[in-house]
Amino acid sequence: MNSVFSAVANLNGGGIRFGTAATRNLLNKLGSPDNGLKIIHVAGTNGKGSTAEYISRVLIAAGKRTGTFTSPMVQSFFDQFKINGNPMEEQILAPYFSAALAAADGATSFEVQTAAALAAFLGEGCEYAVVECGMGGKYDATNAINHKLVAVISSIGLEHTAVLGGTYAQICAHKAGIIQNCPAVVNALQPREVRQYFAPLGVIFADNGLKILHSGIDEQEFLYGAEHYRLRMPGTAQVYNAAAAIEVAKLLNIDKRHIYNGLLQARLAGRLQILHSRGNTYIVDGGHNPDGVAPLAELLGKFSSQDVTLIFGSLSDKDINGVLTRLSGLASRVYSVRPPSPRSSCLNTQTAVCKKYFAAVEQLNNVTDALKKASGVVAVCGTFTFLKEALNWIENE
Repeated sequence: MNSVFSAVANLNGGGIRFGTAATRNLLNKLGSPDNGLKIIHVAGTNGKGSTAEYISRVLIAAGKRTGTFTSPMVQSFFDQFKINGNPMEEQILAPYFSAALAAADGATSFEVQTAAALAAFLGEGCEYAVVECGMGGKYDATNAINHKLVAVISSIGLEHTAVLGGTYAQICAHKAGIIQNCPAVVNALQPREVRQYFAPLGVIFADNGLKILHSGIDEQEFLYGAEHYRLRMPGTAQVYNAAAAIEVAKLLNIDKRHIYNGLLQARLAGRLQILHSRGNTYIVDGGHNPDGVAPLAELLGKFSSQDVTLIFGSLSDKDINGVLTRLSGLASRVYSVRPPSPRSSCLNTQTAVCKKYFAAVEQLNNVTDALKKASGVVAVCGTFTFLKEALNWIENE
């Protein structure tokens, strides 16, 4: 990988800084590329990436040249920077990163990536940009954007509470901070407290007669606003994410045939991604909080007659007990592994927590060692940080 990308990745130790001033300053130095784009901004706790994918695919189906900036990476660094659904090529993206790095002036890695992404989208002829928040909303680097067409709030849960606050109202205040002189669409898959917070703000709740007709392992069918839609991403939560994308498309006057085709084309690595290899079924999912693993729990319930193994790892700031409570009873064994991250949980502590919820638990050094031992239905879950290793092994070993 070009050295400029490594240099950006290592800025300020790769840490996150709350606040928009540094990113706004950087964007100004780059000629304010955000002013030349029609931006849809997506915040939330769970479902941000899926919602961004649905919106992007609908725009692409409508013939709109669209840039999509999401995080974290799953398989490749460049998957975070897409134009018309395809990762940007390294040699095309490099000059934009070089310009942003030269103007960084103390900016963090994520701040530079945000500015470089927007500059690249404009420079490569995009009309629209779909931008996913990193953390929170109001003080996230992506909220330095001057103008946006639509703000979108996906499902909200209690995560990053040490930073965002320990109540739904406090977390909602951060997410709602992306609503700036623009219409807002809020996912209907929300706790009561979240709906109560957003209701007075005049937002559009994506619950227009939503009715799930079929929820299978490989396909979802649902009615929304009396229209029939299909998805090829598993889990009923995806229906709610897609409904939010439909509301965005309506605000943008996208024809319903493009909405239908765009939703059907949506795919996302690392979100209930199902692969079949060596006679095994692998489910790869980056959900890392109790609400985030609920779709995985739902999917694993469909395999109740089969032998299921969890390969589990977590970062230290996650609610491991909450996650494993949701998954309890859905697997016959668990391999507890250490994610390749400086933020990973203590492996011994993580394994001890696993033993509270599962009878058969074995501690292993990494996800590759676990995949070599696992068979049947194998769910790799708990964090995005080891999904690249898992996917490479499943697809190439």
